[in-house]
Amino acid sequence: MSKTDIKTDHQINLECLNRFIDLANSIKDEGVDIKMVSHGLMTASGYYVTYALGGNDGVLSDLGMDEVTAAYRRELERIQKLKKEQVGSKVS
Repeated sequence: MSKTDIKTDHQINLECLNRFIDLANSIKDEGVDIKMVSHGLMTASGYYVTYALGGNDGVLSDLGMDEVTAAYRRELERIQKLKKEQVGSKVS
């Protein structure tokens, strides 16, 4: 395997992101309200981060929940900054 065949974390993240967006759009196209699709993705993410950090039988401590919450907030802030740059300063 050459160095060009090795994917970066950023590339893997983008591939995962695009697959989740494609799945969400498929569910939306089946007639599910986008708010319900969004809620389902958020809930699935919460379950998955608990599994990723705590294992199959684990739970997050209060500190772990605070760290995950802070990570979600940072990511949402980053996304909002990018969106504002793309569309100007429109805020809804």
